[in-house]
Amino acid sequence: MTTRLSTFPKTQLVIVTEAVLEKPLLREARERGAQAWTVCDVRGAWHEGERSGDWEAERSIELKLVCDAAVAESLAEHVLATYARNYSVAISLSTVSVLRPERF
Repeated sequence: MTTRLSTFPKTQLVIVTEAVLEKPLLREARERGAQAWTVCDVRGAWHEGERSGDWEAERSIELKLVCDAAVAESLAEHVLATYARNYSVAISLSTVSVLRPERF
């Protein structure tokens, strides 16, 4: 007999931006109610140019948060309004299914 997993919908917010924004973004995510995130150093290219991460000012991060849609949308709006004009910022939102919703 196969048991079907119980899944629960959440929203995944992914922000790729300059590493200097890591601490303020995490603070702002917590203030909005985010409980779970992952931060990774990344390299890549977009229309502003390539960011190889060879020196400190060129480092980029990818911040992934899984949370309620309202939290994700609030943080995305804040990032666009506060940082997008002066920093490289790429944002995406996706609906994801989680197995343990209390962790998010």
